[in-house]
Amino acid sequence: MASAAEQLAGGFGWGAFAKAVDLKKRLWFTLGALIVYRIGSYIPIPGIDPQVLTEIFNAQRGGILGMFDMLAGGALSRMTLFALNIMPYISAAIIIQLMTAVSPTLEALKKEGSTGRQKLNQYTRYLTLLLAVFQSYGIAMGLQNSTGQSGPLVLINHFVFQLTTVVTLTGGTMFLMWLGEQITARGVGNGTSLIIFAGIVANLPSALANLLELGRTGALSSVFIILMLIIAVTVIAAIVFLERAQRRILVQYPKRQVGNKMFGGQSSHLPLKINTSGVIPPIFASSLLLLPLTFANFTSDADAPAWVQWLTTHLAHGQPLYILLYVALIVFFAFFYTAVVFNPVETADNLKKHGGFVPGIRPGKNTADYFDYVLTRLTVLGAGYLAVICVLPEILVSQYSVPFYFGGTSLLIVVSVTMDTVAQIHSHLIAHQYEGLIKKAKLKPARSAGATPRLAQGAIDQKPSLMNKLLGRKERR
Repeated sequence: MASAAEQLAGGFGWGAFAKAVDLKKRLWFTLGALIVYRIGSYIPIPGIDPQVLTEIFNAQRGGILGMFDMLAGGALSRMTLFALNIMPYISAAIIIQLMTAVSPTLEALKKEGSTGRQKLNQYTRYLTLLLAVFQSYGIAMGLQNSTGQSGPLVLINHFVFQLTTVVTLTGGTMFLMWLGEQITARGVGNGTSLIIFAGIVANLPSALANLLELGRTGALSSVFIILMLIIAVTVIAAIVFLERAQRRILVQYPKRQVGNKMFGGQSSHLPLKINTSGVIPPIFASSLLLLPLTFANFTSDADAPAWVQWLTTHLAHGQPLYILLYVALIVFFAFFYTAVVFNPVETADNLKKHGGFVPGIRPGKNTADYFDYVLTRLTVLGAGYLAVICVLPEILVSQYSVPFYFGGTSLLIVVSVTMDTVAQIHSHLIAHQYEGLIKKAKLKPARSAGATPRLAQGAIDQKPSLMNKLLGRKERR
């Protein structure tokens, strides 16, 4: 006989989806917010010659700007309102989390619960504003010092251009930060991840069309294109498998007697994912790698210092320095974020308080050491998996001139965000199914205070109930 969970899962379908009114409202809100984001990514900032901008960006597409433009959904190559995208917010979150692990004051705020988290979120917003101003000013300096074959890029006064660029790009970033928070609260899924997801997915059709066009013209062989598609399917399958993989640690609860009843004696498991950090390490690494380039834009002109030219050259895709820094940052953030989201000592203490233990391991410090040992080994595998997946497109772009970001960060973000969003939709459907079961079981409160006694009294007057008969027999005895 099917369990209750299997019956609920078997009841999912378009009919159940159509009846979930709250879920449909959330989905429509999420879709509307993403449409607003895509509209804003086509509104250009004032004072720029679009033809010269296209020439300059095509010349630098092979560098780190190409990946940042992919995460921004093409907004950077068009230099639009959302050119910075939500990357300053991600960078601010990185810095705040790093400071939380170092600063006792921020660590105390983190332990205060919802009040402390609100203060940390406020600090993150302030830092986002500062980083957005810094990066937008760096972009303004880089643009006004750029010149293409058709002439200068900036067509208006430089001071006016700097002011309007800083205000426009900073305002766009702050709006996206607010929009992401609204999606998280009133929509489905994580708002920040969905904004990055929408930017990547928006560029995939044109990238695939360019790939097929290269195959039609003979620039890429048909065998190579088919091989790439096979690799893409393999990478997607590997991402799904490793994102769902778990190491389950057996947890046993002892039996205890309360009165005449026996409680406990059950066994459960503690699931530890291979990739506990998710897509955070590649996004954080990409965001931090953009900061040196932004700083270099302050002096990016014809007479730029040698170190600026060396920095921009060696941070291009496929370069050994870029790959080395990218892998190092991915590994670092994989371990760092895993330590943030899972505390072995706290988990062992909570397990000890509830009477649980790992068979063969003493509760307390020994259990915490065992958790740390297992989690470290899993994080090594997870960091290696993330590094391989994210370095793959660097090799394809640099060695085989693949015209778009195949695999790597883009596929990892798309697949992971899709699975998380589908899981949240599934959770909403389960909640709706439970509501339906409760209604079918007629577990409803009384309609009014006086209706039930009057109905009961009328029924008793018309025909004696079984209880009345029992009482009557007892009285006769």
